[in-house]
Amino acid sequence: MKPELWTLPQAHTSIPPMKHLIAVAIGAALALSACAKKPPSFDAYRLTSEVKVLSSDAFEGRGPDTPGEVKTVEYITREFRDAGLAPGGDLKDGKRTWTQDVPLGRFEITGPVKLSVAVAGETLPLTQGEQISVRAAMTGATAVKVDNVPLVFVGYGVSAPERQWDDYKGIDLKGKIGIVLVNDPDFETGQGDFGGKAMTYYGRWTYKYEEAARRGAVGMLVVHETAPASYGWETVKNSNTNTMFDIVRENPADTHPLIEGWIQRDVAADLLHRAGLDFDVLKKEAQTREFKPVELKGAGFSADYAVSSQVITSHNVVGRVEGAKRPDETVIYSGHWDHLGIGAPDARGDRINNGAVDNATGIAALIELGRAFANGPPPDRSVVFLALTAEEKGLLGSEYYASNPLYPLAKTAGVINLDALSPWGPTRDFSISGSAKLDLLDQFVTAAKAWNRAFTPDARPEAGSFFRSDHFPFAKRGVPAVSFDSGNDWVDGGLAAGKAESEDYSKNRYHQPADEWNAKWPFTGMVKDLELVYKVGSDLADSTQWPDWATDSEFRAARDATAAQRK
Repeated sequence: MKPELWTLPQAHTSIPPMKHLIAVAIGAALALSACAKKPPSFDAYRLTSEVKVLSSDAFEGRGPDTPGEVKTVEYITREFRDAGLAPGGDLKDGKRTWTQDVPLGRFEITGPVKLSVAVAGETLPLTQGEQISVRAAMTGATAVKVDNVPLVFVGYGVSAPERQWDDYKGIDLKGKIGIVLVNDPDFETGQGDFGGKAMTYYGRWTYKYEEAARRGAVGMLVVHETAPASYGWETVKNSNTNTMFDIVRENPADTHPLIEGWIQRDVAADLLHRAGLDFDVLKKEAQTREFKPVELKGAGFSADYAVSSQVITSHNVVGRVEGAKRPDETVIYSGHWDHLGIGAPDARGDRINNGAVDNATGIAALIELGRAFANGPPPDRSVVFLALTAEEKGLLGSEYYASNPLYPLAKTAGVINLDALSPWGPTRDFSISGSAKLDLLDQFVTAAKAWNRAFTPDARPEAGSFFRSDHFPFAKRGVPAVSFDSGNDWVDGGLAAGKAESEDYSKNRYHQPADEWNAKWPFTGMVKDLELVYKVGSDLADSTQWPDWATDSEFRAARDATAAQRK
C-alpha cells in the first residue's frame, strides 16, 4: 500500500445479514489497526531551522571538548526532550540520563612544527599543512623529535595473507618511516584481488597507520592523490592539523606509530626522484604481487614538535522510545553531532568549520525522527536515537558505544546511520555507503518502491565510505547496519544535476569552512528521505524478525555467534 493512499474498504451495495456485518466490521477494524501507523509528515521548515542553528558560528564548528560541544549537547538534549523522547543514556542513581560519557585521549600539537627531509646531500624543509600534514602523536608522547630517520617506499602498505599479498616482504620497518600509497592496489586498473574500484579496509589510511604500528615503524606518510583518496588536499589539511582524539587505549603504540601524516603527491615524487627513483614506475610495480619495498638510499626524515596529551570526557546524546511489547530489543538511528571545530583560515579568512551538511543534517533528521516516534503509536521494540561524538576523529563515539553498549548489541535489530543528507530537492533514488549486502538493505529497497524510488549502488566504492561512517563499528561486531544516502538522481534536474552538486560539495565545501547553511536549500528531499527511513525503522521496530548479513559477508559470523541470545 502506498503510504499516501490510506482508504477504507469499499462498502457493499446490498444490505448484508447481521453475521456478515459483524465480519465486515471486524475486518474493517483489523484493516484500520494495520493502517494505524500512518507515516508522519516531516516539516522542511523544522529541518532547515535545526541545521541553521547547529551550523551557526555560535556553535564554533562543534568540536569535541570545546565550548561548541557544550552548546551542541545542550541543544540536542533540549530538542530530544521537546520532541517527546525519554533519556536513554548512562544510568546514574538508577535513572537514565541524556548522555553517555565517552572518555577520549585528546592530542594537540603545541608550538612550531619543524619538518624536513635530507636527500642527495641537501636538506629540504617541509611546510606543515602545505607540503605535508602530520597529526599530533597519539602514542602518549609529549614530543616528537626524530633526526634523519630512514625512509622506505612500501607500495600500498598491504599485508593480506588471505590474498597472498605482502608489501613488506624482506623489510624490517623498525626505526624507519614508511611512504605508502592511498587506496588499494586495484584502484588504478579496477581489477584484481581487492574488490576492483571498491575499496577494502586495506585501502583506508587508518589501516596503513595500524600496520605501521604493528611493525614497529617510527611513522607512516600516506601519499595524497585526490582521485584515490576521494577528496582534495584541503580536506587532508583541515582534518589532520587540528586537535586529534582517540579512545583511551591500554597500549596506544600498538595502534599508532609516533608519526602519522600525509604528503602531497608531487612532493613525494620529487623526493623519490632526488633519491634516484621514479614515482610512476614504483606505483605501477606496487600494483603487483611481485612488488618489494624500496629504501630511499641516502634519504632521512626529521621532525621536531611538542604534543600536549590529556584524557577528556566527551558525550554521546541518547534519546529513547521504549518498546511496548519487547522493550529489551532495540532499533537504533544514529548520526554524529561533531565537526572539525575551529581551524586554519580559508581563502576568505573563515576559520570555523560549520559542518552544515556534515552532519547538522543528520542530527536534524534524528530530532525529527524522534519526534515522529515519540508522538506516534508505540513501537513494539524500543527505538534509540544516538547522536554520536568524535566521528570526524575516527568514528570514536560509535566505537565507544559499540564497545560499551547501553543496550545489548545481540538484541539490536539494526542500525540506520544518517550522515550528510542532501538538503536539496527529492531524488528518484537512494543509496548506502559502500557495497555491503544484508537484509536491512533489502528492506529499504522494498519500502522505497512505495515512493517510486530505486536503489543505486554506491557510485564511488573506491572512496571506502563503508569504513568512514558510524555504522561501521556496529557492522564489524555483527549488527546489521547501513549508512543511508540521499541519492543523486534529482527529480528536478536528473542525475547530471545531482552529480554536479555532489562533486562541487566534495571539492569546495566538504571538511572546509564553506560547509555552511544555505537559505536556498529547500529540504524537500530530506522530507522524503525521512519518510523512507522512518518506514524501514518502524517496520523493523514492529517486527519479530532479525535481519542478517549475506551468507558470504565478513560480518555474518559475528552476528550468527550471538544468535542464541535472540531466541
